[in-house]
Amino acid sequence: MATTTTLHTRHMNTSLQYLASQPLKQLNNRVWRTYQGGALIDRWKKSSYEIDTNEPEQWIMSTITARGKDRPKDEGLSMIETPDGTLPLKAIIDSNPDLFLGEALSQKYGTTGVLIKMLDSMERLTIQVHPDKEYAKNILKSEFGKTESWYILNTREIDGQPAVVYMGFKKHVTADLWKEYFESQNIEGMLDCLHRIVVRPGDAFMIYGGVPHAIGAGCFLMEVQEPTDYTMRVEKITPNGLVITPEGIHQGVGESTMLECFHYDTYTEQEALDKWKITPQVLTESDDHILRALFDKRHTDCFGLSELLLDGTHDIKSNGACYTVVIYSGEGTILCNGKQYPYTQGDEIFISAAIHLITLTSERESKILLCYPPS
Repeated sequence: MATTTTLHTRHMNTSLQYLASQPLKQLNNRVWRTYQGGALIDRWKKSSYEIDTNEPEQWIMSTITARGKDRPKDEGLSMIETPDGTLPLKAIIDSNPDLFLGEALSQKYGTTGVLIKMLDSMERLTIQVHPDKEYAKNILKSEFGKTESWYILNTREIDGQPAVVYMGFKKHVTADLWKEYFESQNIEGMLDCLHRIVVRPGDAFMIYGGVPHAIGAGCFLMEVQEPTDYTMRVEKITPNGLVITPEGIHQGVGESTMLECFHYDTYTEQEALDKWKITPQVLTESDDHILRALFDKRHTDCFGLSELLLDGTHDIKSNGACYTVVIYSGEGTILCNGKQYPYTQGDEIFISAAIHLITLTSERESKILLCYPPS
């Protein structure tokens, strides 16, 4: 005999299936972090204010919650306004994973397998590293590590300094030197261990698990990554003076094990750029559009990101899995299953695997980012 819970689950599975046939606009989803920023996210969202706060990130296509002590229970989850009320994207997907994710993605992961962030830094982020898949599996008992990518969308000078990123160990670095600098909290010494790279809009980088890095002040970027919030930090106080908890430093594994998360390979600056800076590849172009692959199987099987520059009409065909359309600029319409849906700058739109084709038509020239789950 079916229980009340079972009947409710069956009803939810049936009642939400209609959402799979239409584009789903995600609501604003700002997340608290240990650093300040976000004014350029406000500008992108066309807010009436542009201010830097401790909510410098906008999470997109998120089915995970943010890590952090005393944070709100569901912070970080993407939400969708539906006729059935405001629902987490995760709940919608969980109602029928094969339908919303696509069978292959559903059977392999049971989730989107990806997290997208818009990130705007008013101050330098702490020097950090994320786990690769082996470390995540063995130490954190996680199916996912946190390989990520950065696509620089805009920059601003902070205190007269250009926007920069730090990545990769210089040739003089050893594990013992890094440990010494960490234990003595020699921040300048640690920064000097990393390559400092001035960035401009259009620059793209892969940051694989194990690679030391820090995003400098003045960077507005899209970060596409594996869907975890694991960050190992080597600064115990942020550049703005915020004290980081021990768990925020080592994620509960202890300082010694945290240091094992780093890959201690060393590079010249040119070797680092050759390894991690990405050249976009044009896929198709016409009088109406240019479609470029930014991150794809050439770089990782963890996610994909393409950019569509649209001044007219272009079809996007499904590859059998869900994806998200992020409108960086412009406005127009999406034709989906015979219905027109408007889009405008700042929109983040989830497209389920059940939608085989959408047609984008720009009314104002548009820059559109297409974010894909693992292949």
